[in-house]
Amino acid sequence: MSAKIRKIVTFVEETHSEMGQAIVPPTRRAAAVAVIENPFAGRYEADLSPLIDMSEELGALLAARAVAALGIEGAKAESYGKAAAVGENGELEHAAALLHPKLGTPIRKALGKGAALIPSSKKRGGPGVVLDIPLGHKDAAYVRSHFDGMEVRIADAPRPNEIMLAVAVTDSGRPLPRVGGLTKDQIKGEDGLR
Repeated sequence: MSAKIRKIVTFVEETHSEMGQAIVPPTRRAAAVAVIENPFAGRYEADLSPLIDMSEELGALLAARAVAALGIEGAKAESYGKAAAVGENGELEHAAALLHPKLGTPIRKALGKGAALIPSSKKRGGPGVVLDIPLGHKDAAYVRSHFDGMEVRIADAPRPNEIMLAVAVTDSGRPLPRVGGLTKDQIKGEDGLR
C-alpha cells in the first residue's frame, strides 16, 4: 500500500542570536511533514503492517526533503527525530506503526549513518495540533548538547481521517550548549550511546 499524501510541508528554523549572544554559524533545523490518509481510520485493524511498510517510503521522502531544506549533505546532519499525530478517528497505534524502525532505515541512509535510536513522539489531535519532534544526536545518544526538540503545526491537519508524520534533522546542537556531558568531538559512534 502506498501513502495517499494530501500535502507535504517543510519547516526551517535558523537561530542567529540567543540571550544577546551571536550564534555563528547559526544553528539550523528542518522538519518535513507529510499529511496522509489514515487507511484504518474509524475501525480496529489487527494487522498494521501496511502502515509499517508505508513508513519506509515516507522516511526516504521526508528525510530527503529535510536535508535539502538545510542545504547540506546528509552526512553533515548532526541530530534527528521523528513524530506522528493521528486525527480523532485514528488510534495511537497507527502513529506507532508509522514510527516503526522501518522508517529509520531510509533516514539513516539519507544521513550516511545514525547509530543512535531516533527519538520519537506520538499523539492524537485535530487540525492545528502542535507536533513535538524530539531531537537527539544521530550517532551518540549521550551528547547532551543535542537533546532538543522542534515544534511544528499545520493549520488544517490532521483531519479526523489523517495522520501527520514528521522527520526532523539539524546541522548542530542547541545554541550555546553548556550543561556538560559527552561532546560531539568525543563521539566514538560505535554503540549509538557514546
